[in-house]
Amino acid sequence: MHPLFHPLFTQFITYFNEHEDYFECHEVLEEYWKEIAPKDKTHPLTAWILLATGMYHWRRGNFSGAKRSLTKSFDRIQLDGDRAFFEGIQLQHVIKHIQHAIEFVHQEKSFEAFKIQITSPELQDAIDKQPALIPLSGDQLIHKHMLRDRSEILKAREEKRRNRH
Repeated sequence: MHPLFHPLFTQFITYFNEHEDYFECHEVLEEYWKEIAPKDKTHPLTAWILLATGMYHWRRGNFSGAKRSLTKSFDRIQLDGDRAFFEGIQLQHVIKHIQHAIEFVHQEKSFEAFKIQITSPELQDAIDKQPALIPLSGDQLIHKHMLRDRSEILKAREEKRRNRH
């Protein structure tokens, strides 16, 4: 199976293009990344994760976080743009929009979403076959990380901290 046909990547595209749910984009791609390249922060999937993170920060008005994430995403795509994790996607369109986003973030301009253009009919078919994902809106979408139950995350962090001592 082509790496972009993985259900988690097709979910990423759906969350990005149809729902503008950049938090979920990050979540599903992080899960995929942990399956295939855990701890490899230079893996091409991290470019997509950073793109989603940057878009999430920008929409929330966190210009510093957005600039940092979008710039890292841009740099990783420039290094790895010929890898399989970018095939079937109009990559020059993505690059142009990331550059635009970085410029707007630098100027602290309002958020502007864009879509990742798919050029592969097979990839588009895999995306279209995704089960319906529940769209969110308003604060549920924009401030999602603050509204979720973080008890398991906090518990894991505390356990990790205790194990270091």
